[in-house]
Amino acid sequence: MRNFIITVNGKSYKVGVEEVGANNSAPVIVPVAAPAAPAAPVATKAAPKAAAPANGEKVLSPFPGLIKNLLVAEGASVKKDQPILVLEAMKMDNDITAPCDGTVHFQVAKGANVESDSVLAVIG
Repeated sequence: MRNFIITVNGKSYKVGVEEVGANNSAPVIVPVAAPAAPAAPVATKAAPKAAAPANGEKVLSPFPGLIKNLLVAEGASVKKDQPILVLEAMKMDNDITAPCDGTVHFQVAKGANVESDSVLAVIG
């Protein structure tokens, strides 16, 4: 018997799975304990955001996706059409480029999920 912890609708359950038959084709799930105490949520610190210039040009997300990588450092000088971050959507990596020359101020962090038209960065 192998023991597992599964989560259903936010509740964790400790279960045992027993192999039945020679070909292991029909596992039987047997509860072995009452619901386990839910794991304490891990607090993550949000990166402090630098003040973006009020008159800077906004870089908007063209579609929903995941911020896979920031290609330049916060406050770095960038040139027009230089890739500044990678936005993953539908398992494809998309380079997001600077719309103008200036200093980049990110409004998102690596690993963040964004919606269409979200402000990703401000170039000022």
